[in-house]
Amino acid sequence: MMYILALDQGTTSCRSLLLDKNGRVVASAQEEFTQHFPKQGWVEHDAEEIWQVQLQTLHQVLEEKKVQPGEITALGITNQRETTVAWDRSTGKPLCHAIVWQDKRTASICEQLRGKGLGEKVREKTGLVLDAYFSATKMMWMLQHVQGARELADANKLCLGTIDSWILWKLTGGKEFKTDMTNASRTMVFDIHKLNYDSELLEAMDIPRSALPEVLPSVGEFGTAEIGEHRIPVTGIAGDQQAALIGQACFDPGMVKNTYGTGCFMLMNIGKRGKGSRHGMITTIAWSDGDETYYALEGSVFIAGAAVQWLRDGLKLIDSAPDSEYFARQAVNKEPVYVVPAFVGLGAPYWDMYARGAIFGLTRDTGKNELVRATLESMAYQTKDVLDAMVIDAGMEIRSLRVDGGACANDLLMQFQADMLGTEVDRPTQIETTALGAAYLAGMGSGMWTRKQVRDFRRSERVFKPKMEGKRVEKLYRGWQKAVERSRQWLDDES
Repeated sequence: MMYILALDQGTTSCRSLLLDKNGRVVASAQEEFTQHFPKQGWVEHDAEEIWQVQLQTLHQVLEEKKVQPGEITALGITNQRETTVAWDRSTGKPLCHAIVWQDKRTASICEQLRGKGLGEKVREKTGLVLDAYFSATKMMWMLQHVQGARELADANKLCLGTIDSWILWKLTGGKEFKTDMTNASRTMVFDIHKLNYDSELLEAMDIPRSALPEVLPSVGEFGTAEIGEHRIPVTGIAGDQQAALIGQACFDPGMVKNTYGTGCFMLMNIGKRGKGSRHGMITTIAWSDGDETYYALEGSVFIAGAAVQWLRDGLKLIDSAPDSEYFARQAVNKEPVYVVPAFVGLGAPYWDMYARGAIFGLTRDTGKNELVRATLESMAYQTKDVLDAMVIDAGMEIRSLRVDGGACANDLLMQFQADMLGTEVDRPTQIETTALGAAYLAGMGSGMWTRKQVRDFRRSERVFKPKMEGKRVEKLYRGWQKAVERSRQWLDDES
């Protein structure tokens, strides 16, 4: 029996998945790792810890299924996007903690670049908005503030990469410093139309080209992973949300998926032309196989499942994330409560780095159950914000939303989502589609599967249909919009 191995390096955990030749998941393992918050608005990860935890899950799936590395045909990687690692090319050691995509320390750098008129160039060339979310300003900060970074860069000994390039580097024993087009398209210095790093943007941000990884299509030959005595080809890499798009088999233009993870990320396949957005979406590379490059419109919600973690770890209202559905079903508040989880600002379609979290509609009878329910509902409201804008940009109606990620297992949330959208919500049998997408890319890259086979692998577990009365939906959503508006520009108001 031959297998495909997928490594899924997420924001809060590392996962490994083993698939057989028929596309079935036969083993999986997941482990969380440490989140670091050294200052307000700063979020960091220890890249060495990430590697060790990822490696641990890899060995766990092999041991669970009693599979030898020699039985693995190919390996795929998917990763939290934008999170940036700086390491010494000579020693392979990180110079500092990785700066996570949620981190807001570079907001002032973004303002400076915007003041120089760079915002429109970034939008035109990269499809992105000039925001601290993306990698480039994190790289700038490291070059300016991390001891030894600029000196290593000047000596062509610095590596500045997203997590996929770090994992690939470690897997190959430091032989390969590469990334794929989906991850490169999140750096804010990659021209998604010319499919290359842009010299003008690199110069404006003072980022040396020599410190960046080589960019390849998402399907292809990235190098050879060294697992013990065995060598396994790495034949697929994609950022997590693009991998989920593949895992949901959204190969046709107009197909949409939404991943409910730490954040909420909606992608719509828009075909082979990188169409711009006029309503707060970004344009990104969906995937490339070397012959064809597909694009997607994307709306990014920064805080989704992380808000449930906040209920668990910060407020101690629940013991585990699945408990949220039980308590939410007990909520009896007659008037709606709104939680705006803008802990690190607001993403699409607002792009407000200065918004902050808030709770509205509290009354004397508001309790734990109502807060839990409002937190869950915030995911559905934010998703509606994004899909409504995306539909306008794409000029087409969406008949079905394909969903995945941990929170989509929550039936109450999925039904509320269908009600808010007035659209069917289609949940697959395998909801961890990010790792599946990495496996599918590796399988296609190694020749084990065709695109048609991958399409046929997907199965629906349940389809949620809208039930709520239209007037009720409109009233609830108006309340949400009012709550969002009052949470915006909070830091400016404070000053």
